[in-house]
Amino acid sequence: MMPWLFSIIQVALLVFGVLIVMDILLLYLPGQTLMARRDVGERFSNGDANPVSIFLENHYNFSVKLEIIDEIPFQFQKRDVLFRTELATESQQIIRYELRPVERGVYAFGAVNIYVQSPIRLVKRRHRFSQDQQVAVYPSFLQMKQYEFMAISSRLTELGIKKIRRVGMSQEFEQIRPYVPGDEVRTVNWRATARRNELMVNAFQEEKSQAIYCLIDKGRVMQSPFNGLSLLDYAINSTLVMSNIALIKQDKVGVFTFSDKKGQILPAERKPGQLQRIMELLYRQKTRFLETDYELLYVNLKTQIRQRSLLLLFTNFETVNAMRRVLPYLRRLAKDHLVVVIFFENTELRSLLTKPAQTTEEIYLKTIAEKFFYEKQQIMRELQQYGIQSVLTPPEKLTVNTINKYLEVKARGMI
Repeated sequence: MMPWLFSIIQVALLVFGVLIVMDILLLYLPGQTLMARRDVGERFSNGDANPVSIFLENHYNFSVKLEIIDEIPFQFQKRDVLFRTELATESQQIIRYELRPVERGVYAFGAVNIYVQSPIRLVKRRHRFSQDQQVAVYPSFLQMKQYEFMAISSRLTELGIKKIRRVGMSQEFEQIRPYVPGDEVRTVNWRATARRNELMVNAFQEEKSQAIYCLIDKGRVMQSPFNGLSLLDYAINSTLVMSNIALIKQDKVGVFTFSDKKGQILPAERKPGQLQRIMELLYRQKTRFLETDYELLYVNLKTQIRQRSLLLLFTNFETVNAMRRVLPYLRRLAKDHLVVVIFFENTELRSLLTKPAQTTEEIYLKTIAEKFFYEKQQIMRELQQYGIQSVLTPPEKLTVNTINKYLEVKARGMI
């Protein structure tokens, strides 16, 4: 090697070493630091997009380049969240992202790892913040709040809730008030309208304090997944929303869980804190992988629920024979209560029904789909023969269809 080339390499290495030392000094001198924290709520809402924020503050005397790696809980089954940004000296920044859990329980975050580079860009310094942070994932309280807001502002129709005409004498006259869009024409008070020169309607008070129970099947039929959530979690989320709506309507609400063993029961009440008690009960429920014992369910309901009630039964039947095995117990319950069986439509089979079949395999699959579709319809017809109401619904429309059925039952005075 030529002497002059060797000298150039030596100088280059010396300069490189000096730059590395300068970079280390810039990043590690006292008073040169970065502050950060992860901000999450006390709990996450299951099945919903929950916000997560990372707050950054640069206390270095220069602008820094940052690589942020957030160690998210293992339940999300994906690599840690990565962000890159730059932050000027003595400035702040907030990085926001969302996480959608699909299981209830406790989720443990790791650390927020931040790798800092000075303008020299040769060395990275790692900072760690917000280690071992935990958050509990509860049934979908965000969905519950959405429906609650719409119910209070009389805008439930925007979520797909039908406006049902009331029949019978289950209402008492309350007051005369000005007309608002959505009021039924038959409630217009023409005498008051003439006196006030303004459209007035008769307002009625609904019959209150009826007992509503949500019965949740925790057997293996509720383990099937849809869009990440199990059918059990769809039922749990719907129960929470349904309970809140019924309490707003001033009905009494309770919950009963069941499987191959005796589950938990929360008696129907309208006392303060009932919704929180329902949420805590729902949070603890887990699927069991055995066949549900409907005889045990009947015995427990017979001894626990004395008042005639509306029983909203969340379960699933894939075949007529599966329904017929439990039909005797449903018929016995229907003698003392108004039973509504809520079960799930197989959306994948429905897509096969609407898709044209070209090959032999596609024709075979479509034939199977038609058979299962027919069975679901047959289940509804047989339940109706014995005076048992039913709701067949896709999982994503479970809440809307359950509330519609509840409002229909109240409107018709069926309880």
